Amino acid sequence: MPEKSAIERHLARALGQRLQALRLDQGLSQEQVAHGAGISRNQYQLLEAGLSDRAKQRPVNPRLSTLSGVARVYGLTTSALIALILDEHESGKSAGSARSAVRAGR
Repeated sequence: MPEKSAIERHLARALGQRLQALRLDQGLSQEQVAHGAGISRNQYQLLEAGLSDRAKQRPVNPRLSTLSGVARVYGLTTSALIALILDEHESGKSAGSARSAVRAGR
């Protein structure tokens, strides 16, 4: 079974990739999404990067209220946003790097 932190990093990466794709598809800036979601631009940038702390490279683990605010900006329900993130995670789009991390024990 994969190490918990490897799964967390993979899910955080999937979150960031999905948020960035949604933002670009809708032609929005990070500033616009952050403002609409009621969070700082820096916090949104970290979400897209899949990080909670750039210096320590910790995977992001956002509050449900943050995900709800971001989902609202994209015209989605919170559950629909979470489903998109899980689809991204399960599709294997970044599975190669996740598998490498699991093999390396990260």
